[in-house]
Amino acid sequence: MRIAFFGTPDFAVPSLDAVARSRHDLAVVVTQPDKPRGRGKKVTPAPVKARALELGVPVLQPTALKPPAFAAELAALHLDLAVVAAYGRILPAHVLTTPRLGMINVHASLLPRWRGAAPVHRAVLADDRETGVTIMRVVPALDAGPMLARLPTPIGADETSEELERRLAVLGAELLGETIEALARGPVTETDQDESLVTYAHRLERRESSLDWSLPAADVHNQIRGLTPWPLTSSLLAGRRLILHRSRVAERDGVPAAPGTVLGASDSGLVVAAGRGSVILIEVQAEGRPPMPVRAFLNGHRVHAGEKLERWTPPVPN
Repeated sequence: MRIAFFGTPDFAVPSLDAVARSRHDLAVVVTQPDKPRGRGKKVTPAPVKARALELGVPVLQPTALKPPAFAAELAALHLDLAVVAAYGRILPAHVLTTPRLGMINVHASLLPRWRGAAPVHRAVLADDRETGVTIMRVVPALDAGPMLARLPTPIGADETSEELERRLAVLGAELLGETIEALARGPVTETDQDESLVTYAHRLERRESSLDWSLPAADVHNQIRGLTPWPLTSSLLAGRRLILHRSRVAERDGVPAAPGTVLGASDSGLVVAAGRGSVILIEVQAEGRPPMPVRAFLNGHRVHAGEKLERWTPPVPN
């Protein structure tokens, strides 16, 4: 089969590699236009484009998908199938119907749970114990197409969104390879999603960084790991922003204390009281500094039991 691949970020790279390794012809990669990235705001290609160039595959970067010219470019390739993995744009109906077998998508959840932009983060924030990947047919409605394959996986109790997404990217690529081969052999059973079970993974917002220490310890921990690597959870310590990267729930509740109170500070972590129970902060970041283990942070910052972590409010954008 002749296949087009639509994708942009790191999550999509293993799926791109799966198509490239297959016995099929990867005819073109479609990705978003280059844009400024990183602290220096240097214009650089997204991970999928960088990998496509390494593979020697032609790349298209349309600024808009609706003009007929883009559909004509795709039609001229005589595609059998198109694969989408975190492309980042809604695909218009006339593009969906261009490949002979339509388009399929690699989605990082067990649909119909967590349709939308941030399925990995929302699963962690919600304390889901299981997630997975789904290969579905792309239709004009958001992540609503019938499912061709699903693969579940447990979520680790301390696993961050960043770690989980990397794992799901690999699982999704494996499932994609199997699904492409199944489509090449003939029709594949497609199962409609149960609309009564749908939940939506809304896009993350910076305001979610603000942490309410009166929440139970499990909720505090889930926020910290769920918002890694962006927008990250923050608190104020001695009036300065402290960014929280990694934590775990303390096995014992500890002494009663007001939420946010430091119960202990040692090389193994900062123990902080929550609304119910306590959380151990393991990796933190002082503003303007790199992330570091708490033991390294304590070398330059004196933190004593009884000090309090206060709520941090993100600045309002201009």
